[in-house]
Amino acid sequence: MLKKIEHVAIMASNLEESISFYTQKMGFILRSRGTKGNRREIAFLYLENDPSVEIELMFDLVSSGPYAEKGIVNHLAFCVEDMEKSISHFKSLGIDFATEKPSISIDGSKTIFLYGPNKELLQFVSQQ
Repeated sequence: MLKKIEHVAIMASNLEESISFYTQKMGFILRSRGTKGNRREIAFLYLENDPSVEIELMFDLVSSGPYAEKGIVNHLAFCVEDMEKSISHFKSLGIDFATEKPSISIDGSKTIFLYGPNKELLQFVSQQ
């Protein structure tokens, strides 16, 4: 079912500083940047020699509490081939999902969040 690790999301206290750090100091390339509703600004970065795994930098435009409660590393994302089949399969295994339906990300992909055994936040991403 799972195809690969898609991205790791990091909460940024200053998005400009974080983008600058990862691009200028660490050698990442900015792939896309945008806002999700009116509550969060997001940037996706990748390394030229391994574009298959990305960093997602997230900045809350509207505070949703201290990052310590959500974690600086916010979630681990996996690519799935078929979103609906994956949801059905993992629900049949008794895995809890954070939302009932997938949403559309800033790059047009379908996403849904679920929980690991320690309540860690996981995400499925599908380009279909």
